[in-house]
Amino acid sequence: MKIVLVGTANPYRSGGISSFNERLALELKRMGHEIIIYNFTLQYPDFLFPGSSQFADTPRKDEVPTLRKVNSVNPFNWIKIGLELYKMRPDLLLFRFWTPFMGPCFGTIAHIVRKNGHTKVHALIDNAIPHEAKFTDKIFSKYFYAAVDKFVAISQKVKSQLEQQTTKTVVYSPHPIYDIYGEKIDKKIARDYFQLNLEQKVILFFGFIREYKGLDLLIESMKSNPDVKLIVAGEFYIDSKPYFDLAEKLGVSSQILWKNQFIADEEIKYYFSAADAVILPYKNATQSGITQIAYHFNTPMIATNVGGLEDFVKDGEVGFLVNPDMESIAKGIRRFYDEDKENEFSENVKIAKKAFDWNVLASNTVY
Repeated sequence: MKIVLVGTANPYRSGGISSFNERLALELKRMGHEIIIYNFTLQYPDFLFPGSSQFADTPRKDEVPTLRKVNSVNPFNWIKIGLELYKMRPDLLLFRFWTPFMGPCFGTIAHIVRKNGHTKVHALIDNAIPHEAKFTDKIFSKYFYAAVDKFVAISQKVKSQLEQQTTKTVVYSPHPIYDIYGEKIDKKIARDYFQLNLEQKVILFFGFIREYKGLDLLIESMKSNPDVKLIVAGEFYIDSKPYFDLAEKLGVSSQILWKNQFIADEEIKYYFSAADAVILPYKNATQSGITQIAYHFNTPMIATNVGGLEDFVKDGEVGFLVNPDMESIAKGIRRFYDEDKENEFSENVKIAKKAFDWNVLASNTVY
């Protein structure tokens, strides 16, 4: 098939979505499809982007042809791209839709292209209902959804949400493993990278930081786990001061190693190899790419039982699921160490991760 994937890619960051799109495109290429990525010339206006930069410090090598063509806020560009793809007549136009902000842009392109009577339009959906809702969300999403023939949800929660918003085909295909960040390294080498010793108990909070991710609950839980070291790795997309103030107020600042920055791809293996467990104290969620990085590095997980996290973290097998409150999170951390679960969970992760294959997602996305 001739496929055009519209979505963010190198050199953009986009919280793992960029890497995901490139990995999916590579899998489709390996399956024998002809694929090209239509990337952004402008993804977000700077004043709308909460982080320090939209771009990676070290751009990756493109393994699939990638063109920077799409301007998310310029209607004339949307029409131009739509007409260009209309004439190209790809067999499949695939959108990676992660925010309603892209609805007008993606929707306009899709509405134009599908009029050629040949091209099918499929959409891979991260969030059917955004974590931080805006009054325009339903309008923008509805406009885009009207031009889509098939939806692929990467969590059961999103599938359920989509089925309440559309009568079109919706399939669930779980978020595959991020296998693009190198191999797991020896824990001592990883700990040396952070000047931590092997005897310390180390947990990891990873990814960009927003209110719904529950870092405040995690900081509060550290008070009950004074022998545990927490690495917080990721850029704040909200005001960081309340979090630093909370840690100082609770007297747990010395337990936290702050890495308040975007973590480059080549550094990720150190974080996941150094940690005994990854912790996701989310207040709400659909799914998380963080669990799929943890699977790649055979790292156990402690996660809250919200949204779609239960699809990926089987309680008592690859980690623990806990309630989204400080006390439950604290108890989950303590139980992990008291019951000495690291090796058992890590071995189970090696088995469980076989279910999260890129070929499965690629097939479900295309056919």
